[in-house]
Amino acid sequence: MSEIVTITRIGHRGDGVAQTASGPVYVPFTLPGERVRIMRSGKRARLVEIITPSAERSEPPCRHFGTCGGCALQMMGLDESRQLKRRFVRDALAQQRIDCPVEPTFGAPLGSRRRAIFSVLRANKEIVLGFHERASERIIDLAVCPVLRPQIADCLPLLRDIATALLPPRSKGRIRVLASESGLDIAIESGGARGPALPGAMMTRLADAGVARLSLDGDIAAQFAEPVLTFSGVPVVPPPGAFVQASAEAEAFMAGLASAHLADSGAIVDLFAGLGTFSLSLARQAPVFALDNTADALAALATAARQGNGRRPVRTEIRDLMQFPLSEQELKSFDAAVLDPPFAGARAQTAMLAASGVARIVAISCNPATFARDARILIDGGFTLERVTPVDQFVFAAETEVVGLFSR
Repeated sequence: MSEIVTITRIGHRGDGVAQTASGPVYVPFTLPGERVRIMRSGKRARLVEIITPSAERSEPPCRHFGTCGGCALQMMGLDESRQLKRRFVRDALAQQRIDCPVEPTFGAPLGSRRRAIFSVLRANKEIVLGFHERASERIIDLAVCPVLRPQIADCLPLLRDIATALLPPRSKGRIRVLASESGLDIAIESGGARGPALPGAMMTRLADAGVARLSLDGDIAAQFAEPVLTFSGVPVVPPPGAFVQASAEAEAFMAGLASAHLADSGAIVDLFAGLGTFSLSLARQAPVFALDNTADALAALATAARQGNGRRPVRTEIRDLMQFPLSEQELKSFDAAVLDPPFAGARAQTAMLAASGVARIVAISCNPATFARDARILIDGGFTLERVTPVDQFVFAAETEVVGLFSR
């Protein structure tokens, strides 16, 4: 049975929140002040009808909005979505009793996302490729996607044909696409359900479409050029499917904040370094020790760092910092640290940093809640949180990046 509710605010996942007699109900794609008709399922609901729309409601730039779960905030303007993300960060800090001014959100341009992970389903000869509906396993078959770089959005028909060629009937997979500087880097994850090899005509089409590399479950199926990303002037060849910051513009902004904050530091440790987004920038001013648990990413960083280009040495070590954080004793060799953990944060490693003699920290997070939790640990250990900046590189999604600058 449907019911009518009024939306009072937007929660941190981007859903509108309605207060009811039985508690809060979360309604996607709604704005504060709107009266809406919903079909409830526990604490979550499906939007049936907007009875009284908000004056702030905007026309979404994508025709798939409202069904595709890739974006949560296209019902509002871009500036308003960035003000909302700033509020998300303020609210997270307030939860931890942290009083620090929050800078205006730095925003990447619309159409700047350079990587995407598509879900794909092959049902006999039909291919469905796109993103899932919100809170559903159903895949929306994408025709357009304005948040992606045009190189990726324009290749959706090609990706369907690749999936048809490589995936057997009645199978599922994922396709990771990176718009590198030398062409598209496409990585198919089939879960072992492989079809036949690529026909010659498809190889020609890949070359004509500007594909740099195509891999299947980590094995290279076709390569026409090395996919290249440039971090602070240093070319890096990422392994297939490697994690990369979603926006080059946001990446450069965050690296600039880190370099400025650590400008006078000596030895720097880069924790959860990945491909070296921050290591290679910081190596212009100090030696860097980069740690991560992803061996192929660190190998790519080490290869790039050997080019020198006037930089200080970059040393690498494979290490699971979630299980084996760098200890207080090991941190004695460093004046400063960069901390860029996964979504869950890095409670154990943060505690070691708080107990160490490290004087400056740049903390980056894709989760304001765990950022604030870990910031509380550092503050209790004697650090001052000098500056907090939200970063919007997932345009129109609820995900919010945060950069915090700490010193003592």
